[in-house]
Formats: sequence, structure tokens, C-alpha cells
Amino acid sequence: MRNTVVATILFIIMTLNAFDVMVDVGLGMPFWHIAQEASLVLLSGLGATVLVLHMRTKNKNLQELASKLADANQQVALLSGKIQEERKRYSLIIKNQFEQWELTMGEQQVALLLLKGLSLKEIASVRDTKEMTVRQQASSIYNKSNLGGRHEFSAWFLEDFLN
Repeated sequence: MRNTVVATILFIIMTLNAFDVMVDVGLGMPFWHIAQEASLVLLSGLGATVLVLHMRTKNKNLQELASKLADANQQVALLSGKIQEERKRYSLIIKNQFEQWELTMGEQQVALLLLKGLSLKEIASVRDTKEMTVRQQASSIYNKSNLGGRHEFSAWFLEDFLN
């Protein structure tokens, strides 16, 4: 907006100076005076033209960026949808594995919270149970899955992603 105002002002200055040059020529003003005002007309016109060309280039670049941004937003939306699908699929894989290990519903809840990285104390708080209960359920999960502990348990589910 500011560039448009400046360009308009420059064109107005150019036009008014051009009329002044014509009047001065008609009045027989000295050559140096006419040359000075004519140079103002030329410089004003040149400045306005450069500014307008710059604005056009800038607008073209902005349109290209807007187009690229719209494309990027579409790609993000597509990827987000795919991520949601994969998250659901992976959740189903985890649930099926828990069922193969014959984990109780309480153990499945604890197992999911372990996979999310919560401590035993945090899990007890979230489930509104005692920490000892969570500790026993975690031990049962490791026994049923034949895994040595929390790290092996988490690694078992992450292994497929790392291959």
C-alpha cells in the first residue's frame, strides 16, 4: 500500500513538473531553469517506474509463495491423514499383541502408559491406584511377555520402526 502511495505521488510530481516545464518554455525562461525542471520530471518518472516494476515483481513473488504455501498445506493435510491412519493401525497391533500375551484390562492400561513413558508413580496417580499395585501389574506384564523389563518392553514395540 505504501509503495502505491509513493508511486502515485511521484507520478503527480512528474505531471505537475511537466506542465510547469511547458509553461516555462512558453514564457521563455532560461534554458538552465527548464533543464532543471525537466530533470525533475525525468527523475520522478524514473523513480515511479522503478517502484511500479518492483511492486509487480514483489506481487508475482508473493503469488508464487502463496501457491507454494497452499501446496504445502495440502501435503501436510494429506500426511496428517496418513499419520492418523497409521496411528490407528499401530494401536490395533499393540492391542492384538496385548491380547496374545493375555494381559488383563488393567495390565493393558498399565502397559500403554508404560509405552507412553510414564513412571510407575505417575501411572498410579493416573489410574487412581497404589504404586505397589502398578508395580505388580508391570511385573506381570514383563512375565507374560517374556521381556526383561520396561526397556525391553518398550524396545519390543519400537523395533519394527527401526528396521
